[in-house]
Amino acid sequence: MKANSRENLRALIESSLLIAVGFVLSYIILFKMPQGGSVTPLSMLPILMIGLRHGVKWGLAGGFIYACLQMLQQFYPPPSGTAIAYISVIMLDYIIAFSALGLSGLFRGKQYGLLYAIPLCFTLRFLSHFVSGVVIWSTYWQDPAAWVFSFIYNGTYMGVELVITMAIGAILCKTAPILFNLTPNKTEAAQET
Repeated sequence: MKANSRENLRALIESSLLIAVGFVLSYIILFKMPQGGSVTPLSMLPILMIGLRHGVKWGLAGGFIYACLQMLQQFYPPPSGTAIAYISVIMLDYIIAFSALGLSGLFRGKQYGLLYAIPLCFTLRFLSHFVSGVVIWSTYWQDPAAWVFSFIYNGTYMGVELVITMAIGAILCKTAPILFNLTPNKTEAAQET
């Protein structure tokens, strides 16, 4: 078997396992919002790790598959029920939001890449849900303005998830850099001995 084929097989197996771990973690729900969205601690961390370990291409593919699984897990139909609204929900609340996690691959090979990837990817996911809230879900509320409600609604659960993931991510970056295909640099190794 060629080296490139072995690397692709390894990436496929690791990505599959990380998607499965993320999906299982998504069933651990701290709290759930009434029109969708919930705090599922660390469920996105395995998806971020796909990009960090194997690059943007694998990360985006893993995020897309995870998005499809999230739709199967619990799909919230749009209030208007039109075909355009359904397509918009699928794209904004699932495909774009979760595929954005794959952009963690931009920080592949960086020592604290996870700590840069988390805020970037969470912000992109938040923005996708925010736009969805303004464009699609705003029929559920009249006051305050749709953008204010969407910001608060989506920021509530995404903010908690961000804090939890950043805290655990910081610990993992320091204690287990091997998870991200990193090894401690020589000066750190020399200081520890």
